[in-house]
Amino acid sequence: MKQERWSRSRDRAYFFNRNTGESQWDRPEGVDEIPVASDRTAVLGTDGKAQKVRASHILVKHAGSRRPSSWREETITRSKEEAINIIKGYHAKITSGETDLPSLAEIYSDCPSAKHKGDLGLFGPGQMQPPFENAAFALEIGQLSDVVETDSGVHLILRTA
Repeated sequence: MKQERWSRSRDRAYFFNRNTGESQWDRPEGVDEIPVASDRTAVLGTDGKAQKVRASHILVKHAGSRRPSSWREETITRSKEEAINIIKGYHAKITSGETDLPSLAEIYSDCPSAKHKGDLGLFGPGQMQPPFENAAFALEIGQLSDVVETDSGVHLILRTA
């Protein structure tokens, strides 16, 4: 039985095989859904509001991004408007049910989290750029954001915990 867990020392997900006691960083091949350990859920404060959330995202960089390159493209030349239109297209595909955010993120996101289907894990206040953090904390679990602009580029955010 394989289980997704969270490494506090490395601040990222890893995969643990309960039968063999072995762990690995990369998602096991041929496995789409893995039970998530309970420590990956949102951390609630005494007021009942999330102190940490878990989210996945798609990042589309543009020429004005703080680092206009990615694992997909050495030099990104698209305009901010083009990046926004791309994100809006992804939003339409997700909300229509044509596809889901993890599937798109894995192929099209300019963020290294693409190899984890856009999963950023748990994060709290001060760990993300303010516009991203504000949007993620404002979402309900399972809710998809509209376009979110940061210095990194434009994002779609899906709150997962």
